[in-house]
Amino acid sequence: MNSGSIKTVAIVFFIGVSVAGVALLREARSRAAPPSQPADARGGLPRMVDLGADACIPCKQMAPILAELKVEYAGRATIEFIDVWKNPDANKQYGVRVIPTQIFYDTNSREVWRHEGFLPKADIVARLKELGAG
Repeated sequence: MNSGSIKTVAIVFFIGVSVAGVALLREARSRAAPPSQPADARGGLPRMVDLGADACIPCKQMAPILAELKVEYAGRATIEFIDVWKNPDANKQYGVRVIPTQIFYDTNSREVWRHEGFLPKADIVARLKELGAG
């Protein structure tokens, strides 16, 4: 092999290793635990985020409960619904595996409890009370 061929092989090898490294880094990041709270969330009040879809049956059953809680806890807690079918990035952002998923955050915006499936109003109220929204 002449020196030109050796340089070409070295460059191709270096590029291949770099591409593989970037791919492995992206894979590791995608497997990392999702952030416990999206960057745009605000602290100060306890918060419950319900991630679901307008068309799923348990999500439809949760809708009137969430509407009531939003009114009952105004100024004491934030109650939020995110439709993951309309906002597919929310699945990854919140680490959703099934819908509905309810995530509770304390006043410092730290995730403190997560539930998958239908959650009765009494259970939500109990969690909000534990977080100081009583």
